[in-house]
Amino acid sequence: MPDRLSALDASFLYLEDSTTPMHVGGVAVFRRPKAGFDYDRLVDLIEERLSLVPRYRQKVVPVPGRLARPVWVDDQDFDVTYHVRRSALPKPGHDGQLHELVARLMSRPLDHSRPLWEVYLVEGLARNRTAVITKTHQAVVDGIGAPEIGQVVLDPTPAPGPPSAALWMPRPAPTGLQLVADAVAEAVQRPGELVENVRSATMDTVATVRKVTGALGGLASALRTAATPAPVSPLNVRISPQRRFAVTRTRLDEFRAIRRAHGGTVNDGVLAVLSGALRTWLLSRGEVVTAQTTMRAMTPMSVRDGGPGGGQVAAYLVDLPVGEPNPVVRLHHVSHAMRAHQESGQQVAAQTLVRFSGFAPPTLHALGARAASSFSRRLFNVVVTNVPGPQVPLYAAGAKMIEMFPVVPLAKNQALSIGVTSYDGGVYFGLNADRDAMSDVDVLAAMVEESVEELMGTVSQ
Repeated sequence: MPDRLSALDASFLYLEDSTTPMHVGGVAVFRRPKAGFDYDRLVDLIEERLSLVPRYRQKVVPVPGRLARPVWVDDQDFDVTYHVRRSALPKPGHDGQLHELVARLMSRPLDHSRPLWEVYLVEGLARNRTAVITKTHQAVVDGIGAPEIGQVVLDPTPAPGPPSAALWMPRPAPTGLQLVADAVAEAVQRPGELVENVRSATMDTVATVRKVTGALGGLASALRTAATPAPVSPLNVRISPQRRFAVTRTRLDEFRAIRRAHGGTVNDGVLAVLSGALRTWLLSRGEVVTAQTTMRAMTPMSVRDGGPGGGQVAAYLVDLPVGEPNPVVRLHHVSHAMRAHQESGQQVAAQTLVRFSGFAPPTLHALGARAASSFSRRLFNVVVTNVPGPQVPLYAAGAKMIEMFPVVPLAKNQALSIGVTSYDGGVYFGLNADRDAMSDVDVLAAMVEESVEELMGTVSQ
C-alpha cells in the first residue's frame, strides 16, 4: 500500500492557492573551485544522493472521489534533469539580479503532476561565484521521511563522500481501483476519516485548518493563549502572487558581543535587531509609532536537545517593541518576553526531528514555515525563523559554500517572512516579501544592518 499523506501534509496542498504557493526555499552561494562547478556536476551529485531522500522521486496522486487523503507514488517517468535546472545572469551578474531571479522563481508554484521540488544552478555571478536555489513543497519536507534537498548535497570537506546511489526501480503505480479499495478498507477501520476527507475535498477551509491545528497538537493550544489579536500592521494585507527578495549579511561575533554586554541570547539579539529595523521602516513610511507600538512575530525556532544537530521546532509569539527608541531597552524587552515563554513552559514542539547529520537548517526553516502557515493572520504580523547552522565551511562537489539565505514562504495576508541562518561565522537574513505591498523590502534589509550597528554602538570595545 502506498504511503498516504498525513493530515498536515494534505492540508498544505488543500490550502495552497495562486497567492500562497507553499514551498520553502534556500539560496546558497558558492565559490567556484579551480576544477569548476557546472550543471553536470550538480546533476550527478543530486542523483547520487537521491537515495537518501526517496520522497524526491515520488509524486502526489489523489484518490478517486477524494475518499481518502492522497498518496505518495513513485514517479514512473522520473527525470532528474527536469527538476535540476540551470540559469545564468546577464553581466555583470550582481547580487540584485540574483535576488530578482529568486523572487521570480519563488513566485511560481511547483508542478503538482511531478515530484514537488526544483533546484536551479545559477551561473554568471560576479567574483567567481555560483548560486544554487532550492524549492521544496512543505508537504514533502516532513523532517523525518524527507529532509530538504539542500541538506543532503553538502559535505564537510571538498572531497565528496562516497556515492550513495543505488539502482532505483519505481514501484508499480497503483490503479484507481486499488486506491479506492485501500480507502474503503481504511474507512471501515476509521469511519470518521471518510467524512473528514470529503469535507477537505470540497475545500472547506474551516475543516482543513482544524485538521492542521489538530495535527500540530499542543501548538494550537499554546497559540490560543494569545488573548488579544495582533496589532494592526501594514504587513497584514491582501497579497499578490508575485514576490520580492532581499538579504542582509551580518556577523555572528557581533551578536555574541551584544549577548556578553547585555545578557540574553543570540536569538534575543536577532529579534531586537529586527525590532529596530521594523521601527525605522514604519517611520520611513509615515506610520504612527508611539511608545506602546508593537509588532507581533511568530518565531518558530530550532531547540537543541543536546545531540548533534538534533532538536525540535518550538513556536513562540513575541511582541516586538518597535515603539521603543532605545536599542538596549528593546533588547531587554525581547529577552524578558522570551524568558517568560521558557519559564512558563508555554513553548511546545511543533514536530520532533530525528538527529540530523550534516546541514539541517533548510529542513528546520521548512518546519517553521509549516507551523506559521497553519494559523490566522490575526495572531501575528510577521514570521521570523531563526535556525543556527554549522560554524565550519561546507562544500558541494568541491565548491565551498560561502553564504546561505533562507526563503520562507508567505502565509495568507502576510506580506513579509524573514528567515535567519547562522553559518561559518556569518548570520544571514533572507527577506521574502509581497511584490506589491513591500516595494521597499531592500530598504528594510538595509535597516537591519543599521540596527545591528546601533546595538553594537552600545557595546564597550
